[in-house]
Amino acid sequence: MSTATGFLRELHELQARFESLEPELWLTVRDPELGVEGYVVVWTTLNANGGPLGRVGKGGTRITPTVTIDEIGRLARTQSLKNAAAGLQLGGAKSGLCADPRAAGFEEKYRRFVRLVAPLLRENGGPWGGLGYDLGGDPLHCLWACDELSSTTCFTGKTVEMGGTDYDTEGIAGLGVAVAGATLLNHRGEGIGGTAAAVQGLGAMGAAVARYYTQLGGIVTTLSDPRIGGTWRLKEPLCGALLDDVTVMDFMAIKEHLDRDGHEQLSLDAVLYGEEPLLFPCAVQDVIDTHNVPRIHAKYVVEGANNPCTAAARVALHERGIDVIPDFIANPGGAIAAYVELTSSVSNEENARTAAKVDEAKLTTRTMVADNVMQVLELSASAEASPTDSATLLAMRRVFGKA
Repeated sequence: MSTATGFLRELHELQARFESLEPELWLTVRDPELGVEGYVVVWTTLNANGGPLGRVGKGGTRITPTVTIDEIGRLARTQSLKNAAAGLQLGGAKSGLCADPRAAGFEEKYRRFVRLVAPLLRENGGPWGGLGYDLGGDPLHCLWACDELSSTTCFTGKTVEMGGTDYDTEGIAGLGVAVAGATLLNHRGEGIGGTAAAVQGLGAMGAAVARYYTQLGGIVTTLSDPRIGGTWRLKEPLCGALLDDVTVMDFMAIKEHLDRDGHEQLSLDAVLYGEEPLLFPCAVQDVIDTHNVPRIHAKYVVEGANNPCTAAARVALHERGIDVIPDFIANPGGAIAAYVELTSSVSNEENARTAAKVDEAKLTTRTMVADNVMQVLELSASAEASPTDSATLLAMRRVFGKA
């Protein structure tokens, strides 16, 4: 049997096995008097067996008026692959609250939700690693949850003062994506020094990617976000005051710089079709599909957003010779930081003084992401397979304890 044939057989067998998995926990909690409805789904904790946390799953908490348990289930399933692909001994889970976080009375609803799901928490003997950030999340929620349960281990993404890594502010997920790009370039013999990149989306992910990619020695020459009026091709690489404003997501100041300094303004999606060798799509899902793949000029696509390329687009890009590092390999920095919060031996008091968990999370993210990208690329070369299929096989192996 050829290496390629064996690769495909193993991939298909493990995919079928993963598809057959049922969630380990699928729970709805309600308080009709307060109008509270929330969900916790732990999909699988197989890869957490024997780990420092035991059979525990982790993921963020989504808060929207329309969220459903089916949506949370799909997210938990994806999180299982992401956590396994990252090399974490941590299963996949998600939680959700069906509410408008901007509505009057939300704090009371949120606190009641936290109280209702508390028995599921790892610290109470349950299989769930705790609350965190997702759509609708706000730093206030962390304060409310920790206050309600008199515990700081029930929530990840906390401030440094509370013993956390503050991973959104620190941009740890974006750090991982930038490292993934640098690792890919180095493996392909190009090196990051002076290699131009385009960044789509300047939210927490894209802003951090621009910041860290620049710090690593790369250059960012195109930015795009609807809040700055579309795509901007920069006259000179991103640096100085403009980079500072991007880092803190000061969109008004960014727009003032761009208007004043004479950079070239283009349509919002023009960022996808530039001449930069490296493209970081960090905005929303499905921005690259089979219809616009022929217009992509980049040699490398490193996914910062979740599923910015459709599955078919990933195949089509590979067929054109364009390397794609999928989201679940490139952007698990938030999950890694959460894992550090749950496992670090650094005390909350020491962390408040030194931010040691932040340093630990950044180092762990750099190391894990770089190692995983290298493993994906080496597997891809040996099996003559796409990086996406190689990443999927790597994740599946880890889910089932085969890697």
